[in-house]
Amino acid sequence: MIPTGARARAFVVPPPPPRTPVESESETRTMTNEPPTPQQQAETIADWIVTSEHLVAFTGAGISTDSGIPDFRGPDGVWTRRDAGLPEPTWRVAPGQVRPNPAHAALAQLQRLGKLRFLISQNIDNLHRASGIDPGLLAELHGNEHLLRCLACDELYPREALAWDACRFGRAFRTDPPVPGQPACPACGGRLISSVVNFGDPLPVTEFLLADGHARRCDLMLVLGSSLTVEPAASLVGLALRTGARVALVNRGPTPYDDVVTLRSWAGIGDVIPPAVRRAAGILAAPPRRHRDDATAGGRRAITSAAPPRRDRVSTARRTVAKP
Repeated sequence: MIPTGARARAFVVPPPPPRTPVESESETRTMTNEPPTPQQQAETIADWIVTSEHLVAFTGAGISTDSGIPDFRGPDGVWTRRDAGLPEPTWRVAPGQVRPNPAHAALAQLQRLGKLRFLISQNIDNLHRASGIDPGLLAELHGNEHLLRCLACDELYPREALAWDACRFGRAFRTDPPVPGQPACPACGGRLISSVVNFGDPLPVTEFLLADGHARRCDLMLVLGSSLTVEPAASLVGLALRTGARVALVNRGPTPYDDVVTLRSWAGIGDVIPPAVRRAAGILAAPPRRHRDDATAGGRRAITSAAPPRRDRVSTARRTVAKP
């Protein structure tokens, strides 16, 4: 369900923008017969990270597959197998032993570098928070299975902080009837429900409006592990493109945005994003390059080279596509 009335305007879902010609220096390795490798794409993304002033990440279930959690629409995803008449995929690790993987850690490193301005996630697995992402920089549009939400004041609480007994009080979905004796909101006494957004539930308005604002302001969006078929979350990628941002899409399965993003990688997220962040961190940590100026009366003096001028986001956008 999508909010109605005045709030509904923020949830209008536009179609992907039309593909436009790239007005740039040469399109990176797309005019040759050789598609760019994951390493080359990681280098391009690293360069974009270094020059970005408002980087936003957008993650789907695919970022957590390396942690052992099946995705939904990937080659072996839950819905993919269901549509083929196959049983659901099994988890590679026990649910209680799931931990953040290198891709989660890479986004947390971007936060420590001061580069990550906001993270929009469709995941409910809590792995971004577990990796160290500041909750103030995070919009979990489909909720978090570890958190409860107050229906009255919208405050979020960890289940364990309120001693929520799932055996006694259930999973607390919105459609479940209240159970006598279940904990109430410490702030206002309101009813607590799971923050997970099931089909038919409304999206959290505050989180979506924050995500919408950052999608409009970003100059680089990293889209990782999403099929971009669930709306209105997926529309944020089109919004970023419309406002001139570079969009790097890393996903093993097809999406509606494959032909319009700036860079499309079909490789695994772990093969592209961690090395891209490591490279960007190295560039940012390196001392500024110095060169010798013209000789003066006091001899030759070294000066720090000036930072390159900020490149126009639209006119220098480069699109690269690699298929396995």
